[in-house]
Amino acid sequence: MRLSLLRAARLNPAVKELRLHLCQTGEESKGVRDFISSGYAQLKRENPKLPILVRECSGVQPRLWVRFELGKEKSVTLTNAGAADVAKHIADLGK
Repeated sequence: MRLSLLRAARLNPAVKELRLHLCQTGEESKGVRDFISSGYAQLKRENPKLPILVRECSGVQPRLWVRFELGKEKSVTLTNAGAADVAKHIADLGK
C-alpha cells in the first residue's frame, strides 16, 4: 500500500477539496479508518494547502468526495474498501 500511496500523494492542482465520509464503528468503513490512520499524514504532507475533511457520522455509508475548480464534484463509494483501495480512488479522482 505504501507504494500506491506515494504515487497518489501529489494531487492535481485543480483539486480544491477532499472529503471522506465514514462511520466511526461500522464494518463497511474499516478500510477508510485504516487509511486515515496510516495514509492521511503523508497525503497532507504532500498537499499542505489542500483541505482534507474527515466527516464521521454514525451509520453513514463511506464515500469519497473530490471538489474541483468551479464547484464541480465527483464522488465514489468506499463501502468495504480496503486502505489501499481508498488510496487508489484518491489517486484516480485526483488526476
